[in-house]
Amino acid sequence: MVKKSGRTAGARGYKAPSIYDVAREAKVSVFTVSAVINETGRVSATLSRRVEAAVRELNYRPNLLARSLAKQQTHTFGMVVTDIANPFFPAIVRAAEDAAQKAGYSMLLCNSDDKPDKEAVYLELLIANRVDGIILSKTPSALSVAQRRMLDEAKIPIVLLMRTCAELKTDIVQTNDKQGAMDAVDHLARIGHKKIAFVSGPMNVSNARARRQGYTKALKARGLVYDPELSFEGDYRIESGRRAGHALLPKRPDAVLVTNYLMTIGLMSAAEEMGLRCPEDFALISFDDYPWSGCFRPRLTTIELPKHELGDTAVQLLLQRIRGTRTKAVTVNLLPQLRVRESCGFMLHSRKEPVATTEGSR
Repeated sequence: MVKKSGRTAGARGYKAPSIYDVAREAKVSVFTVSAVINETGRVSATLSRRVEAAVRELNYRPNLLARSLAKQQTHTFGMVVTDIANPFFPAIVRAAEDAAQKAGYSMLLCNSDDKPDKEAVYLELLIANRVDGIILSKTPSALSVAQRRMLDEAKIPIVLLMRTCAELKTDIVQTNDKQGAMDAVDHLARIGHKKIAFVSGPMNVSNARARRQGYTKALKARGLVYDPELSFEGDYRIESGRRAGHALLPKRPDAVLVTNYLMTIGLMSAAEEMGLRCPEDFALISFDDYPWSGCFRPRLTTIELPKHELGDTAVQLLLQRIRGTRTKAVTVNLLPQLRVRESCGFMLHSRKEPVATTEGSR
């Protein structure tokens, strides 16, 4: 038994309707059906309604792969992050995915583990899958000649996230890390700390260098001495923070600025092993803030990095490129925010200050 739609009853004889079936049902040309489905041409409202009705009647499903090839778009983005286990990234990924989905795009997520070989594999995979754009948190290594040629030939828009790359002259969205470090040191100095230690990320990463520049600049502005013995280069992971704690805390700094959350956990673990307390024995400021930061005891003073804005802005930059509304590369610097809590020692310092009196209270 054959139905009006031309589909044979029964699973064995079923044949998925084609664009030609839709054209016959709507009594229009195949080109008209294609123009309506792909929104690639001017079709009258009457013909559009006939095509749409035929699509519903036949339960027609366009070949998405063929459609994407015809339009030279897959409506997918790729995103490569350096460490998805780092709590800094999930919020950025979520914001990017939300922005992409709102614009009609899907997101493919890759985790490079900060390893150049994994990054290379994922970049090749994303290009092979013809993504329409890539958000890339770059590993410290330089791109190979072959990689640069591959990216040039693919002509896929790329937005660098949080880290620059000398070989890629493209859009960048990052936080003003230098200013964040300056704000942290300035706050510590303002409340009386003079011997301020510093735990950086790897110096072959652009944001780690920027945070170190902010640290040294703020010390100089406050008239404080820079002591290289009070600086430790970590790798943004917990164990390096623990090593930093064992290296720096025996030198009894007044305060420590740690430039990411995972290293802060490691440093606090070292302090506990050494029997030291924060803020009684040393004050502490950490880079990046999370909903649970207020649950620490003491509660952590932090430099908050706007994660939602980072993810959303990265997608908006890709969309501008794809839509042709902008051709010149831009760098977007988002401002961090100092969030003061007990770990910086401001409460201890305020208790040491003489209480000001007024004429009426004497």
